Order: sequence, then C-alpha cells, then structure tokens
Amino acid sequence: MESKDVNNMTFFEHLDALRPGLIRAIVVMIVAMVVAFIFKDPIMDTVMGPKSADFVTNRAMYNLAEHTGSEVLKINQAPVTLINTSMAGQFNMHMMMALYVALILAIPYLLFELWLFVLPALSKSERRSSILFILYIVICMALGIAFGYFILSPLSVNFLTGYRVSADITNMIDVSSYISLVANLVLVCALIFELPVAVHFLSKTGLITATFMKKYRRHAVVVLAIGAAIITPPDIISMILVIIPLYLLYEMSILIARK
Repeated sequence: MESKDVNNMTFFEHLDALRPGLIRAIVVMIVAMVVAFIFKDPIMDTVMGPKSADFVTNRAMYNLAEHTGSEVLKINQAPVTLINTSMAGQFNMHMMMALYVALILAIPYLLFELWLFVLPALSKSERRSSILFILYIVICMALGIAFGYFILSPLSVNFLTGYRVSADITNMIDVSSYISLVANLVLVCALIFELPVAVHFLSKTGLITATFMKKYRRHAVVVLAIGAAIITPPDIISMILVIIPLYLLYEMSILIARK
C-alpha cells in the first residue's frame, strides 16, 4: 500500500498516524512510573532534600551567612517534621511521586515521538534544525528543574515553614502538602524555562516582537522582583539569586524574538 502524502492527509488521518507514537509514549510513562515506584527510597531522599540542613543549597547559604554575618541567610537549619493524617496517605503520596517522576522522564520521549511524526514532512536542513530544537527544549527543561529544585524549593520551604501569622498556631505540615510544593515548583520552573521556546514560536507567527518585550522590560523586572520577594527570605541576596536567572531568561527571549 502506498503511503499518503502528509500534505494531503485529513485531520483524522493525522491523528491515526500519530496514535502509535502516543501509545508508545504512554507505555514509556507507565514503565517509568513503575520504576519510580520501585525505587522510592532514593526518590524520597531527593524530594526531602530541600528541607534538610545538609542540602547543598542550605549549606552554601549557611557558609555565605558565616562570611557575611547575615543570620537571615541561614535557611532550613531547624528540623522540619512532616506528618501523615490519612490512612492511605503514604501510599497515595508514593503513587503521586511516581507519577511526577514519570511525567518528567516521559516528556523527552514524547518530544522524540512528535519529531518522528513530523519527520517525513521535513527537508534535510529542517531535520537537522529540528534535532537541535528538541535538544534545546530538553536543556531548558533540565535547567528549569534544577532551578526549581536547588533554588526555589529550599527558599520556599524555609519561608513557609517559618512563617507565623500568630504565635498561638503551630505548624504541623502534612507530607503530601510538602511534596506537592516541591514537585509543583519543579514542574512550574520547567515550564517557565521554556519561555524562550514559546517566544520563538510566537515571534514566528508575529504575535510578539523583540520591540514589544523591550518596551515592557521594566514591567517584567518589577513582576520578577515582586515574585522573588514573596518566595524568598527578607534579604536582598536571596532575591538576587532568584531574579538573575529569570531576568537572563527574559533577555534571552528578546534575542530569540529578534531572529
């Protein structure tokens, strides 16, 4: 049977052609979830890291505090006890963590399947460019995950566990709440760091321009500063640690929009 020209295929024929790749991606995600479920100990140790005084970021901030004399930089030094309040809470938490890990691991493979789907319609030069583009997406996602885990998570955990609206209220933090915070921060940062990719597409369609982004640069800085002030301890150094990567990301997006 002769294969149809991809340019002449209907919408439902495209969906039918994409279905095997989606099925394979789902299988990969299920396998990744099973593997993550089995290796729960190293995964849970990783997730619990940001609240520990021995965590790499917390140690670095502590050493910085020793050199600068700023006690506020000593984050997550007090032990944080997590509790479970439901019968199936720990099992549900285990399943939730396996799902988060599977999502992160399956995204690169899903991109690979999408690349295979569009491959027949690409020229040789476009194929080379598309490989670099997918690699760029994965790198941006990895940087976002690292930023969310090593920077935002410990700062947010320190702020939220130490925040007191009243001395009469004691924080008893449920483990699922803690895990949701860390996992959501990591996933959100992974998406935020895809901003240059989104800008690339939007600039190609004319919906956004470098001139527009330059015009509202000051507004963007104000938004970044407000966000950093909310999630970091009340000191300028912590704010800078958050603002600089996000601002560089914005400037990178401006450069991409120019092309």
